[in-house]
Amino acid sequence: MPPKKRRFGRVRKLPSGRFQARYRDPDGTDRPAPRTFATETDANRWLTAIEADMIRGTWRNPDLGRIALSDYLTEWIDHRPGLRPRTLDLYRWLHRKHIAPRLGDYFLTDLTPGAIRAWRADLLTDGVSATMTAKAYRLLRAVLNTAVDDELIRRNPCRIQGAGIERPTERPTATVAQVFQLAGIVPGRLRVLILLAAFASLRYGELAALRRRDFDPRCRTLTVRATLTAELVTNLNEMVASSDEPGLAGLGFVMLILVMALVAGN
Repeated sequence: MPPKKRRFGRVRKLPSGRFQARYRDPDGTDRPAPRTFATETDANRWLTAIEADMIRGTWRNPDLGRIALSDYLTEWIDHRPGLRPRTLDLYRWLHRKHIAPRLGDYFLTDLTPGAIRAWRADLLTDGVSATMTAKAYRLLRAVLNTAVDDELIRRNPCRIQGAGIERPTERPTATVAQVFQLAGIVPGRLRVLILLAAFASLRYGELAALRRRDFDPRCRTLTVRATLTAELVTNLNEMVASSDEPGLAGLGFVMLILVMALVAGN
């Protein structure tokens, strides 16, 4: 008795003894399965799953995910104009230094949980710090989450529990006496920098961008107007306005008054 003909797709036996499955997508394109199968039953089951996806409307064109990770990641960064310059620089550096060399040529559809685990293990084996590895992993996971939203892949292959969590060693904190001791040692023009860094909790970029016009000696206040950034770690004179932090308020403002009073009184 001849075998019953399938209503969807077809299966044929290859000279190797394995079985190949093929089907026509909604556009009429004849597509082979991405792999061959050990038995005809396995090939038929795969075709049944593809047919079910089409009926449910969840089938995805496999060609859509055939984009190199490096190309997609570069586009992902470029489409986020709201990121701070330092964040953009960090993302591009992580991509160039830690992601592209090992995974950049992979198509999105070819990235598997195993490939991600091997990539992360290689970074740590090669001496990349756990903190920097976590940063690279978080970036990759965010990019591939977007690929899922774009319907380029079905599921994010970044599934390592806790891999994106940073556990940096706690840094020692200077005492108040040590801060004033250091402020007394450095050249006079750097004394305000030390005191503001210790008591006003300003970032280094904000401290480095301060100018004389930002100080109001009459009111003993300080206004944070800009942040110093290094575009691609090359242009150290690039000044970028901090639109989301035009000034300080609340406790930060009180602390600035205290620091200015300390400086003015000495």
